[in-house]
This record gives sequence, C-alpha cells and structure tokens, in this order.
Amino acid sequence: MVDLSTSWLGLRVPSPLVVGASPVADDVEALPGYVDAGAGAVVVRSVFEEQIVAEQLAAHRLIDSYVDTDAEARSFLPESEVFSLGPEPALAHLAAVRAAVDVPVLGSLNGVTPGGWTDIARQMADAGADAIELNLYDVVTATDESSAEVEGRQITVVEEVVAAVDVPVAVKLSPFYTALPAFVVRLAAAGAAGVTVFNRFYQPGIDLDTLDVDRHLTLSSPDELPLRLHALALLHGRVDLSLGSTGGVHRGHDAAKAILCGASAVQVASALLVGGAPGLASIRDELVAWLDEGGYRTVDEARGATAFDNVADPHAFERVNYTRLLQGWRPRRDPDALD
Repeated sequence: MVDLSTSWLGLRVPSPLVVGASPVADDVEALPGYVDAGAGAVVVRSVFEEQIVAEQLAAHRLIDSYVDTDAEARSFLPESEVFSLGPEPALAHLAAVRAAVDVPVLGSLNGVTPGGWTDIARQMADAGADAIELNLYDVVTATDESSAEVEGRQITVVEEVVAAVDVPVAVKLSPFYTALPAFVVRLAAAGAAGVTVFNRFYQPGIDLDTLDVDRHLTLSSPDELPLRLHALALLHGRVDLSLGSTGGVHRGHDAAKAILCGASAVQVASALLVGGAPGLASIRDELVAWLDEGGYRTVDEARGATAFDNVADPHAFERVNYTRLLQGWRPRRDPDALD
C-alpha cells in the first residue's frame, strides 16, 4: 500500500491533498468527512487587509477622532479598542476548524502593503493555526511603480508576517513575476517556509448592455494546471522552500503530475465545490493507484522526478521545448475530407 504521508512547511501531513481556501472550509461539521476522504490539511478562507484596515479606520473616525473635541468627550465616548473590528469572526471560525479536524489547519491572510494588519497573523496562530498562508494578490495599476518596488514592498510584508508568528508561513504567489526563481530565493531569505503556485487572478468581463464590469467567477479547469507544473519543476531542488500547488487539480492524475514536478502539497478547491468529499476521495484513490502502478511506495519517492533540477541547462531546455512546440504544430485534417 502506498504511503501518502509527507512533510509540508515542516508539518507532518497524512496526505499531500489539501482543502484549499474556499467556501468548502466554511462548513465545520463537514470537514471531518474531507479528512476521511484524504485531506492532509485545511486552509480557511482569507482575511483581507482592506477589510481590517477599513473597519479600524471607520471606528477611529466614529470614536477616536472626536475624543479631544470636547473637554467632557472622554467621559462619554468609549475607546475604539472595546469593539470587535473585523478579525474576531474569522478567528473564531479558525479555532472551530482546528477543534474539528486532526490535520494541520492554515490561517489565510490576503494583503500586499506593510502595516499593522499583519498582526492578525499572530492572532491566527493564537487561535490554533498550525501555519499561515499569505496571499500576495497584488494588481499593479500605477504607471510609475517599478517591478523592483513592487517586489520590495511584498518582501517587507512577508518579513512582517514572519516576525509576527512562531508558525511556518507559506506565500501564495501570482504567475506574473519576471524572474520567479530569484524572487522565491528572496522569500526564503525573508523567512518564508514555502510558496504556493499560483493564485488565480480575478479576470472580469464586460457587459455590453450595461457597459459595466461583468463579475463572474469561473471555477478552475485542468487546462490551468500546466502553468503550475512549469513553476514547480523550475523551483524544485533549486530553492530551499516547501512547494505547494493550487489551481487546475481535478483528478488524481493531476495531483500526480504536480507531485512529480515537485509539489509537497496539492491544494484542491474547485473540484471540491463541485464534488464534495466523494470528489476528494476519488482524487486520492486515483493518485494512490497511479503511484502503486508506478512502483512508488511513498509519495516522497515520486516528488520531483520530472523537475528541472534533473536537467543540466534548464534555460536551454526551455528554449528547445518552446521551439519544438511551435515548429511541430500542424493543422488538424478533417477525417471526412480524406479520400
């Protein structure tokens, strides 16, 4: 029997399959069923920087800004610290998830600017989080902000979160870095324990009738997986970090590909939103069957077998594959048109 247990972010997990940050983790009572179906860890939904900062500022405007406007103000206006300013419901939910399952639970933070909001990471750890996933969802809109400035700001955020907690921090990245390996090396130097590739960017459409943004979330598909596989293969064995994959995993064979490219954890969300715990069990069973057929006794034996650290010159290898792909393409012929 194949042993799926492995190490991720320095945590021992019974399986590389992870319930990714999504509404799946909202149903605390259902989560033990996902663990039974093969989940090795659970990531709760994100707390957003904007949510915390906006609520803190609103309380300040409502209360603190009036304290010194009248000599008697301090006698009838309460301090803003007595109010719940956003993270408490999320922290209570995280604690409930931690109590419900016997696998590692990750708190999730979503933010990109340095500031006091990063202290929420410490509160998550205090609530029982075994690790923190920091989601760097950063859409650059300024024309005068360079990539170096963006990356420098993000490194500062990582450093602040790492400094705030005594648990591992995984950084969830977008695919839009010019030099991904170099940036990941900087993340390791900043104290990150791992990276997860890749965050799915919100891609709105346009409603031609209203000329407004068409906000419609489309679940992932296996077509998105190759981008993740390429990044995993590029990073494995070349950076001293634990690697995770998210996006595009809908079958056990998808998970196997991510592991072969170097993933220690394979996060699944869309497939669970559609198939629930039985869907996860199906992914687990197909993964186990493939590993068994390939002669792998443990998931660790398969990890990184197809990664670029097995290639003498990864850059040349990339160029050759790119050239062969383009030059080898031929239009499909219609079988009905053949004689």
